[in-house]
Amino acid sequence: MSDERITLGTRGSELALTQTEMVTRLLQEWHPHLKIERKIIATAGDKRPDLRFADFTKGDNAVFDKGIFIKELEVALEGGEIDAAVHSLKDVPSDLAPSFVLPAILARAAVEDVLVTREPHTLDSLPKGARVGTSSVRRARQLKWLRPDVEIVEIRGNVGTRVKKVLGDQPLDAVMLAAAGLVRLGMLNAALSRIHIEGHTVYASVLESEQFLPAAGQGAIAIEARAGDGRVAELLSGINHAETQTRVTAEREFLRLLGAGCQTPVGARTWIADGRLHMAVRVFSEQDLAAPPVEFTHHESISNPEALAAELAGRVTART
Repeated sequence: MSDERITLGTRGSELALTQTEMVTRLLQEWHPHLKIERKIIATAGDKRPDLRFADFTKGDNAVFDKGIFIKELEVALEGGEIDAAVHSLKDVPSDLAPSFVLPAILARAAVEDVLVTREPHTLDSLPKGARVGTSSVRRARQLKWLRPDVEIVEIRGNVGTRVKKVLGDQPLDAVMLAAAGLVRLGMLNAALSRIHIEGHTVYASVLESEQFLPAAGQGAIAIEARAGDGRVAELLSGINHAETQTRVTAEREFLRLLGAGCQTPVGARTWIADGRLHMAVRVFSEQDLAAPPVEFTHHESISNPEALAAELAGRVTART
């Protein structure tokens, strides 16, 4: 395989490039002679940072219902410009088109969300009426459910840009981000309590995943390829992490059965214990913002994540 090569497509953000470098290192460990090239592709979500996520599906600005951070990468895959695309899995729609597959999921990083503040605070100790920035409707709905007094401010931008929203002349009281991105970028200290950025130190409070459910697929990196491309599937097979794949399969199948998109207020947490796959879900109504969430927990055999997803989706559907 000394003449083998593969071209990886990626977004151009610092986090996306870091994750692509992680994939590159793993592939080179498995295939020392593999020639790996990288192609940076801007997606709709990158090109229109002025739009809120909700605006991508409205009026003259409508772009896609789902996949605003992957569509252009899929176009490049279809056209043969790249052989595989590296994604944050939570950005990948659960109803993947039949022409694409996810042959490899990397070992999962931390799934938790992090509250970032200028002064040391937890979710409970945030001042009444605190202004909290997030780009996620899941985070926003859970936060308002747990702390109805806070004000949600929608923010966009890369990880560093969002962290800096708690600094400056008109700072937010807090912002919420995924722990995985902060860790991969080396911004979060070993104790997971402080973030150092451009000479400033801000505080981090990791939200326990049992209390604040993460997004389906959060903390996982996925590699997407063309269906039927056996050569690429074989190259990627060695870096697939079986346990992570099992867990995210249940989470993503649950979303698919609900017809939920990347911006639907759904939390899903999976874990393996006593030889079984467990999942807890929390689903908020998209229509009734005041309604409490529907919550269920169930477990199944590790070998059947789809059955676990189907059981929980059926329970949620029966209650909504």
